[in-house]
Amino acid sequence: MTGGPAHGGGAAASRHRPFTVVVCVYTEDRWQDILAAVDSVAGQSLPALETLLVVDHNPALLARLTAHYAERAARGEVRVLANAGPRGLSAGRNTGIAVARGAFVAFLDDDAVAERDWLRRFDEAYGDDPRILAVGGRTMPAWASGRRPAWFPEEFDWVVGCTYRGLPEGVVRVRNVLGGNASFRRTAFDTAGGFATGIGRDGDRRPLGCEETELCIRLTEAVPDAVLLIDDRAVIHHRVPAARERFGYFRTRTYAEGLSKALVARSVGADKGLASERRYTTRVLPAGIARGLRDAVRGRPGGLGRAGAIVAGVATTAAGYLVGRYRTRGGSVAFTSGPIERRAPGAAEELRGRWEAAV
Repeated sequence: MTGGPAHGGGAAASRHRPFTVVVCVYTEDRWQDILAAVDSVAGQSLPALETLLVVDHNPALLARLTAHYAERAARGEVRVLANAGPRGLSAGRNTGIAVARGAFVAFLDDDAVAERDWLRRFDEAYGDDPRILAVGGRTMPAWASGRRPAWFPEEFDWVVGCTYRGLPEGVVRVRNVLGGNASFRRTAFDTAGGFATGIGRDGDRRPLGCEETELCIRLTEAVPDAVLLIDDRAVIHHRVPAARERFGYFRTRTYAEGLSKALVARSVGADKGLASERRYTTRVLPAGIARGLRDAVRGRPGGLGRAGAIVAGVATTAAGYLVGRYRTRGGSVAFTSGPIERRAPGAAEELRGRWEAAV
């Protein structure tokens, strides 16, 4: 990440832009979380133009959500769509983008709730500066146990999809936003294309990521004067289930991140793909290890565990990256990205039918 504010006007310049909010969903196990996410959008101080629920190849969940939101769909508030592309988060997001009616598209994880001023903060951050093409926010962990595990370092909160220690604070310019709490100008996708399929989450498979990193780098390559911001006042709370509080998940997720970074490096080059990570590994993580060791010497709980987790996280991420580089060099891993064609309401279901017929 690169520091330095780049803010184009603030609240006074805000014109209450129309936001489409896209929530990608895939399992009925998160039913209550999905309802809470949609309710948090409905309660925004700056109302959303619409909420799109994109269901990832789960007919039962699609039917259940369609029935549940039938009345709100009739009012144009919530639309339930089937993922029109291959299984995975990237294609689901692209499905939402293609039919979004808003000039701005915001993304919210299906197991997160947004604070009341979430969209308003996004709106303010865009100001009157047309160079600002994306604004992200701050994602806070909501631990299932009620508190952070003593061994879990804040520097690795990205493991559970949250803002991690080391990111700049305030309204700052960044290389990429974090996909579960982000917004983009709709025109950004016309210029740079959509999220790349083949990178990121794919149902219940290995917890890959970095699809938003690859997109943001591609976007700034296509528009050299583009500005991407994080406004840490745009806050969401992301549920962390008990299974993700365990070291086994920590190890699996960090390894998967290494695989994902290798894909990003293949797409945009290692210099751009790993620019922010170099500062993170050479400055943020050593400081975290030192902090953990100091806490251990002072008898504070979890200090040694946090230091050890940072070392283990670096090692497993590096291992994943090396394996990923080997695989991509051999050409056995493929991903694609391309322009997103604007489509009318109802087109997502038609596209999904065509895709299923083709495969």
